[in-house]
Amino acid sequence: MSEPPRRTMTPIPATAPRRRFLGQAGALLAAFTLTPHLARAQGTTFVAVRAWPAEDYTRITLEANQPLHFEYLFVPDPDRLVIDLPGMSIDEVLKSLPDKIAADDPNIHGVRIGQFRPDVVRVVIDLKRQAEPQIFTLDPVAQYRHRLVIDVYPKTPRDPIEALLAELDGKRAATSPTAASSGPSATPDLTASAPPRTKGVPAKARASGGAPYVIVIDPGHGGEDPGAIGRFGTREKDVTLAIARRLKRIIDAQPNLRCALTRDGDYFVPLGERVRRARRAQADLFVSIHADAVASSGPRGSSVYVLSNRGASSTTARWLANKENQADLIGGINLGQQNEHVAKTLLDLSLTATMQDSAQLGRHVLTALGQVNTLHKRDIEYANFAVLRNPDVPAILVETAFISNPEEERRLKDPKYQEKLAQAILKGLQRHLETTAPTPRLLIAAREGRG
Repeated sequence: MSEPPRRTMTPIPATAPRRRFLGQAGALLAAFTLTPHLARAQGTTFVAVRAWPAEDYTRITLEANQPLHFEYLFVPDPDRLVIDLPGMSIDEVLKSLPDKIAADDPNIHGVRIGQFRPDVVRVVIDLKRQAEPQIFTLDPVAQYRHRLVIDVYPKTPRDPIEALLAELDGKRAATSPTAASSGPSATPDLTASAPPRTKGVPAKARASGGAPYVIVIDPGHGGEDPGAIGRFGTREKDVTLAIARRLKRIIDAQPNLRCALTRDGDYFVPLGERVRRARRAQADLFVSIHADAVASSGPRGSSVYVLSNRGASSTTARWLANKENQADLIGGINLGQQNEHVAKTLLDLSLTATMQDSAQLGRHVLTALGQVNTLHKRDIEYANFAVLRNPDVPAILVETAFISNPEEERRLKDPKYQEKLAQAILKGLQRHLETTAPTPRLLIAAREGRG
């Protein structure tokens, strides 16, 4: 494989890789310089290669028995990403990587592999559009060994919430009095149609002015992070996505509700990013869907958890929160890219009203779940779940059933049972909105000039 033209490489510390925007054609993206003793790892072999395509980004993972070292650069016309792996040789595992790239991958045309030099493997990723890649390594965790992660983000990021916001903007424009008199391009006046805060009034009677309640559903795990795995091989990430998609369908069928998913495919979304997407969507409620698992096959039933920053309500709740909070380690994130906002939200958790609303929401959902499944506990539980750390959006985490229980694992795979769970969660959400009668956040945003 011929070597692409290079320029002088700018050293970047290997311990702190950072995402970089592509410059003009021919500009070098970034490169990692390696000392000779690092570049010749002894006995390093590939264990597995994987690819996770999605509109948000495509992830390629190279897993090895020892740490992988690398340098990379961007080559334009046509756009491609070139990654060199010193101290490595092509083997059958690495040869399978090109076959992992789907024809409909939105970001990558394909992958080519060559032995560039006797001690250097070259991986060339042909891109479908301008990209902003992140490349970083992960230490062993859970079932994984040493991983090199290549995240190919589009240069113009796709915000999965944009489609929902565009739909809501269109509905506001179509239903506002201004739109009726001035045409479809007029700006809707939402401030004149604030819903009353009378408790007990059906939610659908309060929705007006094109400002529905927005519910963000978070299918737990995904991509590199399978979540819990049942005795018969059922993966939590597949169950949670199936239930979330059903829940979105029935939520969107309600005239006063709209739903957005934090992920709508088999790819990983960091915990902090899930929180950010809920805020971006002006979420009124946030529900994270999971399937419980413990070492024993005996426990069963549904549970609902809400955030606590004062400790867990039980040993089980503490253990579960610790396990779920490891998702970023298992799914794999670039620690140099974390949004400071997520950490700062903990400062606002003294807003006890939100946590009280979360508890009320959790009880409504738990009651509804009790009509389709055994309850593991009769009341909600509390723990410090990272995905629930949102200072002003009522948020709950639903453990639909125990995937570690063979009977419940079988039921979780059943589309009819998934539908029953989705219907029960919707019933709990509606009951909460009817009893609390909050003003839709989209309406509040419009009043404040943010809509």
